[in-house]
Amino acid sequence: MKKITIVIALFFSVLAVQAQTKESPSPADSKNSDDQESLAKDYLSQIMGVALSATSNMKLFHFVYDWIGTPYRFGGSSRRGIDCSAFTKELYSQVFNMDIQRSSRDIFSMVSPVRKDDLQEGDLVFFKIHSRRISHVGIYLGNNRFAHASSRGVAISSLDDAYYKRYFYRGGRMLESFKAELQKQEDDNSKN
Repeated sequence: MKKITIVIALFFSVLAVQAQTKESPSPADSKNSDDQESLAKDYLSQIMGVALSATSNMKLFHFVYDWIGTPYRFGGSSRRGIDCSAFTKELYSQVFNMDIQRSSRDIFSMVSPVRKDDLQEGDLVFFKIHSRRISHVGIYLGNNRFAHASSRGVAISSLDDAYYKRYFYRGGRMLESFKAELQKQEDDNSKN
């Protein structure tokens, strides 16, 4: 795992150095930039097991990649340790500019149900693990894979894994009315 982390860090370091050494964009530079983004998409696709397309939200995948391996800590909300709902809240804040609730049950109250077959990148997946109530949440990435803060830390798992298949409850998509309310609140806050 350490070797993979080192290779990944080296890969992004090379990309960062190349980006810093470029002065003015030319058509060739634009092509190189497109090639680098394509290379990054291919790389993230392999690591995450999700086919990234031209329409994929790269901000989502970079966010997940940056947090992979962060330890799990119940009630935690930092890089030192984070739980599933805090990870989801942080992701929605950083990637989608949305301030959502803190607990998995409260987050569920903010979504409209989505069938497992209709899940899209960025949708939420909810689980009832050893409970009658929702006790776990993750973010759907595609190809039946989702990112979440599990007992082994922030990781990418498959909805096809026997464990998650057994406890899967429902998918959810942020309600349009809730999105509109959040936007209104942001507009009001920026006026004050």
